[in-house]
Amino acid sequence: MKVIRGLRGPDKYVSSKYHYDERGSQLFEEITELEEYYLTRTEHAMLEELIPALISELRPATLVELGAGSAEKSRIILSAMIAAREHAVFVPVDVSGDFLRGTAEALRAEYDSLDVYPVVADILDPIALDEALPHPMCLALLGSTLGNFETPHDVGLLRHVSAAMAVDDRFLLGVDLCAGPEKSVDRVEAAYNDSRGTTAQFSLNLLSVLNESFGSDFDLDGFHHRSKYNRELSRIETSLVSLREQVVRFPDEDPIFIAEGEAIRSEISAKYDRRTVEHLFSGAGLVVDQWMTDPDELYALVLGRLSDG
Repeated sequence: MKVIRGLRGPDKYVSSKYHYDERGSQLFEEITELEEYYLTRTEHAMLEELIPALISELRPATLVELGAGSAEKSRIILSAMIAAREHAVFVPVDVSGDFLRGTAEALRAEYDSLDVYPVVADILDPIALDEALPHPMCLALLGSTLGNFETPHDVGLLRHVSAAMAVDDRFLLGVDLCAGPEKSVDRVEAAYNDSRGTTAQFSLNLLSVLNESFGSDFDLDGFHHRSKYNRELSRIETSLVSLREQVVRFPDEDPIFIAEGEAIRSEISAKYDRRTVEHLFSGAGLVVDQWMTDPDELYALVLGRLSDG
């Protein structure tokens, strides 16, 4: 089992996808509203400013959003699509089925001229879309979600995106920018260590998901949340650190020993610059059409298309 293999190695880790049961999805939505979490606020403002003109030019008929969550930011795109075409199709893709179905129901109630076809799937898997969906499409991956995946998974995800695209389709990507002269490490780290402790609850919820899904016996009171910026790799690394020596058991498996102070990495949040994004796009058969940043250069929206070659 992949989860257990990750916990048995010298550098313990668990896939970040296990954060996102219904409670984890709700906690993440709370995180996006926190004062310290500039990513969502900045991306939202950029979408409101840039999307109407962009959609008016591209006139997509279908929006496919990977990791859609509550589709809060999707509404900006969908409203612009309906204004441009009077009717639109939305395909939200997310791993949390219950949360996704609630999102779909809410959107159907809000928009009379919107068809919603939710897809419950891991966004690292190939994108299975109905061939009858109208084109052109806009595929979107917002919230700097790409940063949660290490290479080669990030390139693999982008290859799945390009494989689902036609020549006239476009890909809208949101990425958080690297710390640097205009953006301090302290500001980046604060986004993952909020004063309310909501991010810590989100981290610890991962252990609840493992206990529920796999029958393990993690003690949630035996760990604390830690997020630090790795300057060399330009990423936040989030871990659950053991407060004491522990033994964790899974049914029909040998026990897992965790030392006091030992960390289980639960998530990474990579940060980007244009060169890095262009390199990732190149490996996936994509090119950057437009690179758009906010005035403070905290965040970027990237519009991509299939490469000619």
